Amino acid sequence: MKQSFEEFLQVYLSIWESSDLEGMKRIISEDYRAREITGEEILDFGFEESVEGWKNGFEYVVQNNAKWDISIHSVFPLRNNQVMAVIEAAMIIDKEKLPHANLFFSTFSQSGNEWKLVRSYIEAGVQRQLSPSPGLSS
Repeated sequence: MKQSFEEFLQVYLSIWESSDLEGMKRIISEDYRAREITGEEILDFGFEESVEGWKNGFEYVVQNNAKWDISIHSVFPLRNNQVMAVIEAAMIIDKEKLPHANLFFSTFSQSGNEWKLVRSYIEAGVQRQLSPSPGLSS
C-alpha cells in the first residue's frame, strides 16, 4: 500500500501543480465530504462544490500567471486502505510567495488499485510555515 500511495500522491500533486481540472475530478470521490474553516466561517461541502472550488482556484492561477507552492508536511496511514496527507498550499505570483496558505488534512482511500480523495479538513488563509518536514517537499 505504501508504494502505491506514494506513486499516487506524486500524480495528485502533479495534477494540482499543473491546474488540471479534469485530472482533479478523476481523483475526487463522488462521495467526497469536506469542511473548510476561514477565520470564523465554517463551510461544509461535497463533490460538486469541491470541483467548483478547484475550477476557480485553477482559473485564478492561470489568469495571474501564478504557480502553486505545495509542501507535504506529513503522511500517515489511518486504516488498511486509507492514508492522510497534511498538505500546505499557497501561490507564488510575480516570483513573490504569498504570505498565507491553506492547510489541507486530506484523507485518501484505496479501492482495488485506485486511490480517491474522500475527505478533507481545510484551514484556509493561515500563516505560511517556514519549512515542511524534512524530505517531504514536492
